Parts: sequence; structure tokens; C-alpha cells
Amino acid sequence: MRILTCVAALMLGATSALAADEPSGCDKFKWPIERERAALTAPDRAKLASGSEQPALPSTAVTLGLVAPADARLPTLPERAPKDGSFAGFASFKTAKAGLYTISLSAGAWIDVVQDGHVLKPVAFSGATDCDGIRKTVKYELSAQPLVLQISGARQNSLSIAILPSE
Repeated sequence: MRILTCVAALMLGATSALAADEPSGCDKFKWPIERERAALTAPDRAKLASGSEQPALPSTAVTLGLVAPADARLPTLPERAPKDGSFAGFASFKTAKAGLYTISLSAGAWIDVVQDGHVLKPVAFSGATDCDGIRKTVKYELSAQPLVLQISGARQNSLSIAILPSE
């Protein structure tokens, strides 16, 4: 019993230390985020329902509605299992131009990008807390094929997403 208590205390301490080490502030992202942040906070963001199919990648940020993971019917199992009480959703895009893209979120959540039945691995990741309008940004190399963008593990029932060509 003492061993279990020690293990639990160590795990709690490690979790707290990881949270404390997370970068805080807009200047802590690994690359400039002004363009993505402006897109995510623009007032004219289109609203998409989870499961919607779009003809092409959006040229501006969108707000994706999310639902309980069991109701989301994600086409591919997320790389990270969603936590209880979180939200999930997806949108499909029929066409995409090949290239390096930055996918940015207004709030914390897990991103899965699926093309040709495969979950793409990110090229780069950056995130920081305490930056109004943006929480994380992830770079993916996309091919000129349809794609599915899946979001899971979100704390709110909607979030803003910007899918922009990398500069």
C-alpha cells in the first residue's frame, strides 16, 4: 500500500511539474503566430458542424462545433484517447493543395489529420498558455488529396481552427 501511495505522489508531482514548465505568453511560441492569431480571432469566422464536408480547405479560420466523443463518430480512432467530459468533432475537405500547412487552434485539443487513410505525423509543434486567441499550432506536410481534420480532447463544445499555408 505504501508503494502505491509513493507512486501516486510521484505521478502527481510529475504532472504538476510538467504543467508548470509549459510556456506562457504569446512570445513563447517557436515561430511567429500573428497571422494565425489574427485569423482565429477574426469576427467573420464561418461556423462548421462536426461531420461537415467542405469542397476545399478554408482560406480563413472557421469555428468547428464539437460534441461528446461518443457522438462525434470520428472516421479514424484518435491517436490520443479523449478524456471524460471532453468534446470532439471533425470536418472533411475534398481538395487540398500540396504543401506545408500550419493548423492552429484557439484552445487546447488534440489534432489528427488523416489523408489516404493514414494519420499524418506533424512536422513541428508549438504551444503556449496565456495567449489570447491561440493555444497551439502544428505544422503538417499535406499532399494534394482529400483530408479529414479530427479534433478531440477539447474542453469546450467549439473552437476556432485556422488551416493556413506555412510562410
